[in-house]
Amino acid sequence: MSEEQGGPAIGPTLSEWRKARAETERHLAAGATPPVDAVWVQRLADLLATERSWQDQYTELLALGSSGGQFPSSNR
Repeated sequence: MSEEQGGPAIGPTLSEWRKARAETERHLAAGATPPVDAVWVQRLADLLATERSWQDQYTELLALGSSGGQFPSSNR
């Protein structure tokens, strides 16, 4: 479903999420140890924000097919 149709667009967010994860993995593989530099901390913050956004959009997309149009709450 596209944004023009009123639904979430998962593709661009998923792409950025994967890119941010790969950057974080490369940084950690290069031997990053605390204290980490400010640039890496910012990238991690961006990754987490992107991941939350992606999860929210994915949940919205899944909810479209559920009864009442809402994703069920977790039992945890």
